[in-house]
Formats: sequence, C-alpha cells, structure tokens
Amino acid sequence: MISRKLVAKKIASRQQKGQGMTEYIIIVALIAVAAIAVTQLFGATIRNQEVSGKDGSAAIAQAGTASGKAVTAAKDTNKNSLSTFGDQSNTGKQ
Repeated sequence: MISRKLVAKKIASRQQKGQGMTEYIIIVALIAVAAIAVTQLFGATIRNQEVSGKDGSAAIAQAGTASGKAVTAAKDTNKNSLSTFGDQSNTGKQ
C-alpha cells in the first residue's frame, strides 16, 4: 500500500512541473507580444526609409574633400605648433 505522504509528494511534483511549464509559456507569450508591438511601432518607419538604389558617390566625394582639408590643416605647422598651443582663437583656422 502506498502511503499518503508518497501520493502527496507525487501530486506536488506534478504541480511544480506544470507550474514551470506555465511560467515558460507566459514568458514566451510576453516576448511574442512585445515583438509584435515593436514591429507595429517601427514597421512603417523601416518601410518608408529610402532604399531606392542611390549610390553614395556625392557623399564619398564630399568626404574626400573634407579629409584633404583636414590633412592640409594638420600639416600647417604655422598654425598648429607648441608656440600657438594656448592661442585657441587662431589655432586650426583654415
């Protein structure tokens, strides 16, 4: 004959396993709801971004010009030296 304590232990064990599975399902459902909400919130923004096949040649040329100016300014030893270090009003002007 199975004792009442053993039967009670088995029932409690099943309930704990069921509780763990229920908690897991609730967490997965909350993550799914959050994912759907984020998609609804940002979906239109992502769809409306321009991805029309424009190339970046104009931006690349502008970046090249800016980098050339930066190199020239960095190499100008008259403006960028230890003697003009404290003179912030004139240092680095192009």
